[in-house]
Amino acid sequence: MNLKYQILIVDDIADNIQVAMSILREQNYDFSFATSAEEAYKLLNSNHFDLVLLDVMMPGLDGFELCEMMKANPTLQDIPVIFLTAKADIDSVSKGFSVGGVDYITKPFQADELIARVKTHLELYKAKEVLKQSNLSLESELKYKVDRLLSELEKTQIEMIFILTELMESTSDETGKHIKRVAEYSRLLAHYCPEISEEDADILYYASPMHDIGKIAVPRDILQKHGKLTEEEFEIMKTHTTKAHEFLCVSSRKIMKAADIIAYEHHEKWDGTGYPRKLKGKDIHIYGRIVAIADVFDALTHKRVYKEAWSVEDAITFIIKGGGTHFDPDLVKIFEENLDEFIAISKL
Repeated sequence: MNLKYQILIVDDIADNIQVAMSILREQNYDFSFATSAEEAYKLLNSNHFDLVLLDVMMPGLDGFELCEMMKANPTLQDIPVIFLTAKADIDSVSKGFSVGGVDYITKPFQADELIARVKTHLELYKAKEVLKQSNLSLESELKYKVDRLLSELEKTQIEMIFILTELMESTSDETGKHIKRVAEYSRLLAHYCPEISEEDADILYYASPMHDIGKIAVPRDILQKHGKLTEEEFEIMKTHTTKAHEFLCVSSRKIMKAADIIAYEHHEKWDGTGYPRKLKGKDIHIYGRIVAIADVFDALTHKRVYKEAWSVEDAITFIIKGGGTHFDPDLVKIFEENLDEFIAISKL
């Protein structure tokens, strides 16, 4: 017997509701709809729903407030909420996850994307319901299915990171190649680091592109200034670490948590003279220590608006001399022992 899922679509614009229903109509779903958060909350309390597709900006209560109300209600808190909205800025994305949303799709959305994500979250929700209602041991087939669905959620986090880093590239002199190289350097260091498992090395690879996401909040004239920053401008530039932490600390997902650590700590220095918290030695998370080397080496060997590229030889010397002061000396040793691989990445 095919299970028919119940979906509630909430949007103050009827045409948007119709678009979503048209895309999902072939998927064996039953639909209800509401044009306000207040109306939606009444429906939620009097009917069973397996998923809510929720607009953010509505008259009266907005989508974030409705989601918070659902999460505060024991009978509604487990229903997955996917935000469908034109608001794609980082604050809105972060808030969507912080109030309990499971996904965030920007309008106008692609039909295949909406169908795939709705299907994933419905199946995961039902799998969780089965687990909750049963005291039996998890059967291997069900465990495989849940693990696969959780993997899909991780893929969603990775996709979100790609979107956010593209936003960052549009506001600074960072390029996609820089972001890719930093990720590759970071995974290479992690691979040779005995403190890090292969799973953590993969997490680091996916999270490291977010190292400078806080630059979205730094004025463009500072980011793109030709030449040295003034002391006042540099203080503003330094806030990109704390701004990133404010954005990312709300997430409990492991990749986003790693991104938070990296963005917050990659400018700390081994001797405690870095920023923003002047952490010292191993008080700096291993992720931050790794990305510190990856970011500096790549920044030195490539041209920026404020400087010409250094030679690879000079950049290598700088990293090695910085072991024990700027950088973790054990990681510098790994860097020095595997120079050929780092040089190969620098040419990407």
